[in-house]
Amino acid sequence: MLSRLDRLAYRSQHLGFLINATVLQEAARLVTRTPRPKVDATQLRALLRRRDELHARDLANVDAGMYPRELLFDLPVRQYMRALPQLMRDTPNVVRRMRRGDYKDIPAVDKQQYPAYYRRNFHWQTDGYFSDHSAEVYELGVELLFRGTADVMRRQIIPPITRHVQSHGGRERMRLLDIGCGTGRTLHQISRAHPAMQLHGVDLSPAYIRTARRRLADVAELTLAVENGEALPWADATFDIVTSTYMFHELPRNARRNVVREMLRVVKPGGLLVIEDSAQLGESAEIATALREFPREFHEPFYADYLEDDLGALVGEVGFPGATTEAHLVAKVVIARRPT
Repeated sequence: MLSRLDRLAYRSQHLGFLINATVLQEAARLVTRTPRPKVDATQLRALLRRRDELHARDLANVDAGMYPRELLFDLPVRQYMRALPQLMRDTPNVVRRMRRGDYKDIPAVDKQQYPAYYRRNFHWQTDGYFSDHSAEVYELGVELLFRGTADVMRRQIIPPITRHVQSHGGRERMRLLDIGCGTGRTLHQISRAHPAMQLHGVDLSPAYIRTARRRLADVAELTLAVENGEALPWADATFDIVTSTYMFHELPRNARRNVVREMLRVVKPGGLLVIEDSAQLGESAEIATALREFPREFHEPFYADYLEDDLGALVGEVGFPGATTEAHLVAKVVIARRPT
């Protein structure tokens, strides 16, 4: 069980990050004259309650042995300090791009290698997903956007993994594939919770995979590859567990289904599927206005459709019956198993 000191340190850490993130966001809005999202008092109260529930769940997961205490205090401070000056210097470029609506402002890329939906700068970020600069500042940018809760939400995919391992007699040497692994932050957290697990990750961005390789250099069994989740290179029934975090809201409707079909194909019968992404209207109607405001400020062309395209129903439609859904602040986790 966590001590009272642990709980106090946890609350202090999150309060400190919240204050700093709020100051930086408000300063950036003031300098760039960017208006705040329109969220009424009722939805704000709901968001604050859901944030408190997320933090309580995080602590309870450690008490229940779902993941180790170290993950509660696993902020990569030095990495963030290196990235912060780059992020701040680049903010005017992001704002100019946003005001012009210039989502095509990316480096020249091979159109045969990347699908059309990917060849854009999501969030108006410099270089889209196509440069080392973008990869270097990505994690800090996301953590600031969610004011210190991004990692907390990400690791809510670990309890289903832990329970799956426990249901198989504690057999840790399972094979796990993370699709859309980005810079490897989710794989990092899984590796700390399950160090004997054989981890594999794929992402369409060579720059993000390069960054993931550096940041996961201490993981004992890991392979990372530049691949498209719609057409994975592995044989049928290769993995015990397949995961994806914050990718589906950036896919068009047909691509979402293609990825889930590939997940169904490469996971073993009885294997586990865990998808985490943005909350959707089906389970989070109480924060509907906040969700709908998100793509108005950030370039998220498929997000409005995603809000209506329930992930639980989607995975059932493709072939994972009986999916369960958990809400976590502005995220959701969908858990299912391939039929045996």
